[in-house]
Amino acid sequence: MKKTKILLWALAAFCLFGLATNVFAGEADIKIPSLSEVKFAGLGGISGEMLMYLGILLCGVGALFGLVQYKQTKALPVHESMAKVSHMIWETCKTYLFTQGKFLAILWLLIAACMVYYFKVLQGNSMGNVVVILLASVLGILGSYGVAWFGIRINTVSNSRTAFSALKGNPFATLGIPLRSGMSVGLLLVCVELFFMICILMFLPMLPGGRELVGPCFIGFAIGESLGASVLRICGGIFTKIADIGSDLMKIVFKLPEDDPKNPGVIADCTGDNAGDSVGPTADGFETYGVTGVALIAFLALALAASPKICATLIVWLFTMRALMIVTSLVSYFVNEAISKAMFSGKKDFDFEAPLTHLVWLTSFVSIIVTFIASKLLLGDFTDANGTAQPALWWVLSVIISCGTVAGALIPEFTKVFVSTNSRHVKEVT
Repeated sequence: MKKTKILLWALAAFCLFGLATNVFAGEADIKIPSLSEVKFAGLGGISGEMLMYLGILLCGVGALFGLVQYKQTKALPVHESMAKVSHMIWETCKTYLFTQGKFLAILWLLIAACMVYYFKVLQGNSMGNVVVILLASVLGILGSYGVAWFGIRINTVSNSRTAFSALKGNPFATLGIPLRSGMSVGLLLVCVELFFMICILMFLPMLPGGRELVGPCFIGFAIGESLGASVLRICGGIFTKIADIGSDLMKIVFKLPEDDPKNPGVIADCTGDNAGDSVGPTADGFETYGVTGVALIAFLALALAASPKICATLIVWLFTMRALMIVTSLVSYFVNEAISKAMFSGKKDFDFEAPLTHLVWLTSFVSIIVTFIASKLLLGDFTDANGTAQPALWWVLSVIISCGTVAGALIPEFTKVFVSTNSRHVKEVT
């Protein structure tokens, strides 16, 4: 209690100091500099603007990969009965998504009213500018909602194909179906997010007064995707628990086995699993990837407002690192597929966790190498506002990114202690 009071007093003192000295910075102060004036000697003098356009091209390649995987998965052979059950689950999932969409629309009206009051009344923006910011928030919601829709759709297509493939007695081929589906969702998520952000960054300044709107639109975009992700994540988690309990109650009251086709709770339970384990995490991943980018852009724009060229250089570097995630993911996936095929193809029994584990570590390793190479090419000749060379900046930033990459790879390893079928702890419980 005492520590809480101290923290509150410290916060109050900081706010009073900020008001007295006018050191606060808000959304209106986020000024994004022009990226066309930044050149990178390590890449043959290419401009930051051109790198952003190449980023859009990479987003198209990644999105195309996701759509191709969906088409290929849908074309796989499937038993008619399995396809019917899968379609029934999808129709129920679609009803759930439409209901969530209506709920999101109502919530957006409330958030939009708050945004209008903030940007129009408190900050004095014109109504036209406020409308653009609101449209950016709608774009964020549609992004979260759209990737969640794609995720749940490819899941309900691949589940029946995976089940039918399992009947053939080829474990490696069976494992490849959900692995490809998950890869397509993750890659599409990154591509859609990056595409929207680059479009706001590059095309909005082309409109009259648009450059002043880039910062507020990024904030609006982040608000929209956060709203979409929070609703889809929380409601998805609640839905899956209610559906699970409903299935159990049908089992108890009507004495129907849990997986009996006559138990209507089975379909609701499958839909709930999709809602909780697909819709929520997909929308949440979209939001996390976007909000961290917006936060970093806002930090750079506010901290380096007096040095627009340095700010533009670091923003281009940031987006280049994010775009290269698409390349490293695709390369790692195809390399891992070839390695896994050589190791496990034709075997009747192998560790199903191994291919995914190998993919995580291979992607991390490739990402770290690409991060150091790209940072060296982009920031190897970096100079500060005084013209002083900063030769260490490229590898310092690369090390920071690599720490996050390694942490992302280690977390699943720690999780395996409690969930892996090969862990000693799980075997003891079994």
